[in-house]
Amino acid sequence: MRGISVVIPVFNEEDNVAEGFAEVSHILKGMNRPYEIIYVDDGSRDRTVARLLECGGGDPSLQLIQLRRNFGQTAAMAAGFDHAQYEIVVALDGDLQNDPAEIPTMVAKLEEGYDLVAGWRKARRDKFISRKLPSMIANRLISWSTGVRLHDYGCTLKVMTGEIARGLRLYGEMHRFIPALANEMGARIVEVPVNHRERKFGKSKYGISRTIRVILDLITVKFLLGYSKRPIHLFGLVGVSSALGGGLLLSFLTYQRFVDRIPMGNRPLLTLAVMMVIIGLQFLVFGLLAEVLARTYYESQSKKIYVVRRVFSAREGDDSTPWKRKVAN
Repeated sequence: MRGISVVIPVFNEEDNVAEGFAEVSHILKGMNRPYEIIYVDDGSRDRTVARLLECGGGDPSLQLIQLRRNFGQTAAMAAGFDHAQYEIVVALDGDLQNDPAEIPTMVAKLEEGYDLVAGWRKARRDKFISRKLPSMIANRLISWSTGVRLHDYGCTLKVMTGEIARGLRLYGEMHRFIPALANEMGARIVEVPVNHRERKFGKSKYGISRTIRVILDLITVKFLLGYSKRPIHLFGLVGVSSALGGGLLLSFLTYQRFVDRIPMGNRPLLTLAVMMVIIGLQFLVFGLLAEVLARTYYESQSKKIYVVRRVFSAREGDDSTPWKRKVAN
């Protein structure tokens, strides 16, 4: 029976942590599995840590990771994933809006053969202008850009295998791109509707301004997913297109100069053509430099450009089981 690690990043949630810990504990105890509850305090300036120690300090299932300062939700979630010891990892918000009662259903769905089960706040209890509208725009944009079509990328409630959770490399605000990053690792993903509740205490740390940061991170994710292993294909395409366009313009101007006797020295078109050739060459150089950096990144860390799901191998001297399945580390 696989154990469960629940990762809950919190920041200034002193009024929510006691009730949240009690709820999560109650749900996990009823599942009759080994479990741990990992709270990651992201530099809270209130009594969040003290309240957690008061309500769960004597519970062996509680792990409390206190970061030195506010690094952001992505960093807090990454810290929790790194410290998770069990084979099933659950990501959950600490504001009580995600319903822990959904965990058993999502774990059961994961064990049907999926690698990641993403929550979908179908009946979301948030304000439309400041929360729902930016989220709708972001979800459409992310789904279109990454090719992983989900209704709700912003829902923190996710259940995934430990292999996927510990294999993620999260930076910036990329926690919302976890399904897209997992898909790059070959994960089988499914989305299920989950209950979403109104916030009882405190106020949201997110607003419409967050959409701009999401778009910037989306550009990074799009590059990492599509071109991190072959950057010359991106920069080279732009560079060759620009250089060819500039070359054609120069050929046209040269024809006019020697055939039609049209002066070309004072024509803006000449400046444009030369600039296009120079810019094209610069993009080609950027592409080659990016290729060198990519090779250094992978080779210096002995990092593979692929992810193995499992290995089937023959075991000598055992005729009853000619093939043994081994889960890759």
